[in-house]
Amino acid sequence: MQQKNLDRYGSDPIPWSRALDQLPAKDATGEDATPRTTWLSTVRPEGKPHTTGVGALWVEDRFYFTSSPNTQKSRNLARNPNCVISVALPDLDLVVEGIATKVTDEATLERLAKAYADQGWPATAKDGALTAEYSAPSAGPPPWDLYEMIPKTPFGVAAKLPYGATRWSF
Repeated sequence: MQQKNLDRYGSDPIPWSRALDQLPAKDATGEDATPRTTWLSTVRPEGKPHTTGVGALWVEDRFYFTSSPNTQKSRNLARNPNCVISVALPDLDLVVEGIATKVTDEATLERLAKAYADQGWPATAKDGALTAEYSAPSAGPPPWDLYEMIPKTPFGVAAKLPYGATRWSF
């Protein structure tokens, strides 16, 4: 991993561990972390951005999110897998550039369905996708494809002491 200090005011670089400590849905004690809104940005065919809220989970150093195959985000990702996930953590605003791929591995689908269910969304894996009685109004109808986004270039700006701004590259 490489890092670059982007702070112009003399703050030290932010360690990547600061983000890693806050990204999981459970804190170090196993308690539910503070609920947060996660935003996914994709690119439309004509190059314009598309941003929407998603229920992303951070599991094993990557983000997972779902999308109905007919939604704008799924159509965009089918053409161009480059995307950005943004999230305001308790003391760090994080923007993560990466590439999203559709998950088809049944074991991963089962594991992530359980992770979502543990967070309160009763998802189950079925026929290569996730399904549940309900989802976000903008999610489209079930089934929902599961996507995995592997971070390539995260940017962090500290919202609390110690302040700073850093770019990391993997």
